[in-house]
Amino acid sequence: MNMHPKDTAAAAEEFDQQLIDAEADSVPQPAPPAPITGLARIVLGASLVLIAFNLRPVFSSASALLPELRSALQLSPLGVSLLTTLPVVCLGLFSPIAPRLAQRIGSERTLLAVLFLLALGTALRGLSSVPLLFAGTALAGACIAVGNVLLPGLVKRDFADRTALMTGLYTMALCGGAAAAAGLSIPVEQAFGGSLNAALSIWALPAIGVGLIWLPQALSVDRAARRTGFRVEGLWRDRLAWKITLFMGLQSALAYCVFGWLVPILRERGLDGVTAGAIVSMSVMVQAASCIVAPQIAVRSKDQRLIHVALCAIAVVALLGLLFAPLSTAWFWAALQGVGQGGLIAVAMTAIVLRSPDAHVAAHLSGMAQCVGYLLAAIGPLIVGLIRSWTGSFRASAVLFVLLGTGAAINGWGAGRRLHVGARTVRIDD
Repeated sequence: MNMHPKDTAAAAEEFDQQLIDAEADSVPQPAPPAPITGLARIVLGASLVLIAFNLRPVFSSASALLPELRSALQLSPLGVSLLTTLPVVCLGLFSPIAPRLAQRIGSERTLLAVLFLLALGTALRGLSSVPLLFAGTALAGACIAVGNVLLPGLVKRDFADRTALMTGLYTMALCGGAAAAAGLSIPVEQAFGGSLNAALSIWALPAIGVGLIWLPQALSVDRAARRTGFRVEGLWRDRLAWKITLFMGLQSALAYCVFGWLVPILRERGLDGVTAGAIVSMSVMVQAASCIVAPQIAVRSKDQRLIHVALCAIAVVALLGLLFAPLSTAWFWAALQGVGQGGLIAVAMTAIVLRSPDAHVAAHLSGMAQCVGYLLAAIGPLIVGLIRSWTGSFRASAVLFVLLGTGAAINGWGAGRRLHVGARTVRIDD
């Protein structure tokens, strides 16, 4: 099915609203709230941004401390690999339950539970127990999965006139949380006399703090969720939908290899933990800037095939530079990797919007790409860990990075064509 012609200026103007719609419609939407103005709106917006900040430290804090964790808890190579993979698996497994929770108790109350359970899971990781380390990681990953799905819907609902601003702040907060945990976990460990417990569990404090800020908002809302009166047919049988899903999953696999293993890679090459964490932190912050710029370029292009392939190439070449180039150039390669990886994340989400004929199909395509894509993405960090245990080095991971990048580029080329997926929305009469 060919896309109806649109001028690129209109596509650019519609992009921010459509992108939020694609995610927001994946959950049951409550009745429109009364307009929020003044200080209350500022507090609400700040709360949503702070919630987003808490959805990434679980990934990068453990990565920064991985050598110490392996030594202190006597983790096997397989155990280390599973630790980096487990939260990504949870993102895929638990994201489908978010709409049901929101429909039953409301998005605000669900997010409140997410924050306090996320704090609990994060705190459990700092109790010097291997079972609690994995249980806490799984609990935190499940909470992050639910938050990933619900938070954009609230942004769309309460800030419909500021979607571009809030989307930018939300994305930057996600990257900021990952960057903070990557850069500060080792300094925190050192500040507490080499305490791994403190370095891991301290990331529960921001979640508790934001939960207390969010508490009045969650308890003051009393709205009945409505059921959406439509279904989408033909999506899971559509080739283009699978290309978009594979593009999302393979580029996410690269991203979580960075979150899970880049600090250990740099430390193995000879950098101290603080410097390695700072380099990864900078790279993630560059991702935030790239996330904002890349979609604006994509929607103004005739199609997105070249930008998809170019970003895949940049991300992979930069990872190879971090593996093999002189350490004196690590900051350059890390910044370049941030450009490629951040751009990939953003254009993958953009592809969901541009390849969908309507918002309902976009919502379901987003759900398909997120569920399947995250499960596929979990393979990346797992294989990196296995390669490290089999070969005694990360250098052979270069082959995996090239394969993942090539697969993402091939599917990205297909996902970038100016077409719509062959799914359709069918309304259901109540």
